Amino acid sequence: MVLFRRRGPAGIDMGGSGAGMIDISERAQQHFLRLLSQQGIEGLGIRLRVTSPGTPAANCELEFCEPIDLAGGEWTIECAGFDFHVDGESASWLDGASIDFEPNATGGQLNIRAPKIKGDIPGAEAGLIERVRYVLEAEINPKLASHGGRVSLLEIDANGVVLLQFGGGCHGCGMVDVTLKQGVEKTLRERVPEITAVRDATDHAGGEKPYYSKAEGKSAIA
Repeated sequence: MVLFRRRGPAGIDMGGSGAGMIDISERAQQHFLRLLSQQGIEGLGIRLRVTSPGTPAANCELEFCEPIDLAGGEWTIECAGFDFHVDGESASWLDGASIDFEPNATGGQLNIRAPKIKGDIPGAEAGLIERVRYVLEAEINPKLASHGGRVSLLEIDANGVVLLQFGGGCHGCGMVDVTLKQGVEKTLRERVPEITAVRDATDHAGGEKPYYSKAEGKSAIA
């Protein structure tokens, strides 16, 4: 059963799947083939799927995949010497996606561009809560995550004051005031002009193992 139509040597048009075109460069195909050859497993392919599609946390994941691992709903792309499988439920989020490999002095960098996996960015007509949550998940939490922390929205009052709660490495952190003012509040007020202030409602006295402490004198993530 043919599940796709090919459009040129490096592009795949997946017919009526709603996924449009996924462009896999020749360099990316050669890179995948080198990786697969190192595994020494006959019939081994590559599978691409989207995690948390339609949300700011969406991400693309690649994994080795044997034929026995296939669920049956994948779109299979015949590349140069191997099969590239697209998870069936992920296909519609990969419209306009591209995969390329850029060689460099240390080996190279695989780049996946999938502009639609996060869904539509809330516009000015969207509710205040929706826009604030999007900024928190799309911009702020990925930065805090590198230090083991995160922040969540508790409420927004009638005066545009945002009340937040910090968790993880930010809970009990001696530098959380710096993070709040120089990072979180600055970003939120730039992205959502209706916000008048941002306040921290976290009980930091109960925090454990913060990433930074006041004694260390280090600046927090901004």
